[in-house]
Amino acid sequence: MATDYDAPRKNEDEQSEESIEELKARRHDKNSGKVDEDEAEAAESFELPGADLSHEELAVEVKPKQDDEFTCMSCFLVHHHSQLADPKKMICRDCV
Repeated sequence: MATDYDAPRKNEDEQSEESIEELKARRHDKNSGKVDEDEAEAAESFELPGADLSHEELAVEVKPKQDDEFTCMSCFLVHHHSQLADPKKMICRDCV
């Protein structure tokens, strides 16, 4: 926010009066302080670490490593050969 240093300064009494007026105006604002989400409903949707997920099924198809891909020996991610930075150590560009 830009500050006009040439403008006359207000004393503390004037500043407190302005802030009181602003607070009064905000108090009458219908949308201030309202929360749209119920805390109990939000808490039910959280998954805790170590939760039992044995009944869940994953719908992800895992494909084997292709001929033009390699596994980085640092991060253990599969990358395309264009990302190979060190062929001897088999390290990707992100890990160099």
